[in-house]
Amino acid sequence: MSAKYFINDHDEHILQANFGTRAIHAGQHPDPVTGAVIPPLSLSTTFKQHGAGEHNGFDYSRSGNPSRQAFEFAVAALEGAKYGLAFSSGSATTATIVSSLPSGSHIVSVNDVYGGTYRYFTKVASALGVEVTFVDLKDASSIAAAFRPNTKLVWVETPTNPTLRLVDIKAVAEIAHKHNTKLVVDNTFMSPFFQSPLELGADIVVHSVTKYINGHSDVVMGVAVTSDEQIYTKLAFLQNSIGAVPSAFDCFLANRGLKTLHLRMRQHATSAQAIAEALEASPRVENVIYPGLPSHPQHDLAKRQQRGFGGMISFRIKGDLATANAFLRNVKFFTLAESLGGVESLCELPATMTHGSVSAEDRAALGITENLIRLSVGIEDTEDLVADVLAALEAAVKL
Repeated sequence: MSAKYFINDHDEHILQANFGTRAIHAGQHPDPVTGAVIPPLSLSTTFKQHGAGEHNGFDYSRSGNPSRQAFEFAVAALEGAKYGLAFSSGSATTATIVSSLPSGSHIVSVNDVYGGTYRYFTKVASALGVEVTFVDLKDASSIAAAFRPNTKLVWVETPTNPTLRLVDIKAVAEIAHKHNTKLVVDNTFMSPFFQSPLELGADIVVHSVTKYINGHSDVVMGVAVTSDEQIYTKLAFLQNSIGAVPSAFDCFLANRGLKTLHLRMRQHATSAQAIAEALEASPRVENVIYPGLPSHPQHDLAKRQQRGFGGMISFRIKGDLATANAFLRNVKFFTLAESLGGVESLCELPATMTHGSVSAEDRAALGITENLIRLSVGIEDTEDLVADVLAALEAAVKL
């Protein structure tokens, strides 16, 4: 949690509580003036000073804002971190972390990385003098050969997007630290409710807040958390200097969404498991990728490092691009749209949507085929979602 956040005895008690209690109470001091239970939204861009340079911890909203600080504290509390830093998007979070590296640095990244991260690494970071090597990390030991004397960072997503491969965080962390390299884990797909990368050895955990943390598809934000004071100090300087900070209103909304994260994640996972099992039983489906299925090649790893299997499913429909599009046109409760993690169910075709920026050659190597469909399972009634998917399959694939 932010070092600037005032922690009293009540906060210390909250930090020892269970997840749902922390989600609701962390960073939520009642207003001392009015007694308002929900801290007021602070829209002010500037703050009164008692004397030149003497203030109550805030002077200019880019440098610090009460609504942002409360959100940063809350996310850090859920990840078991000491510090949290919010940014205007997940991509801005990535860019700020990469900006903390000296020119000439080298990054090792999991090859099956989010399309926006891949685009930043290959099109922007390279222009800044930072080189990235992409590695298949299904076997954590395969990363060892990728290290160089100038390797400063290992970047991991688990599960990966969209093929839901898992990376053994603990094993990769041990190898990275032997090479004096920091490990970043993108925990967006699992959220702090289902996975705690810092406990497994990660140095920085990042989220696209836009997804599960906010959970209502009405905020674009990112966040990074860490327990390393040196990392925090550097990133906090860049957060202020670069200025890619979220609005106070977005922080207020995201904090509100955070309060129901534990409830939403349980329902996401319950429905996703049911849909995955229904898809796997369908003769109209080529294969299903979901860590909660015993058929997932890393099912045992999922059980070991996660506390649940999440709300994301990918599957290959029997057929081609036209078949996939027919399915996407026929679903009723799954909306064809990019993004994920909201209360509403979404579906998309990664090859032409979220991962369109990935080269055709790399998509082929990763298995992002034209019949691969990604589902973000919402919190609607499970029975309705299962019926919707099966009906769309029947309409799209004629046996």
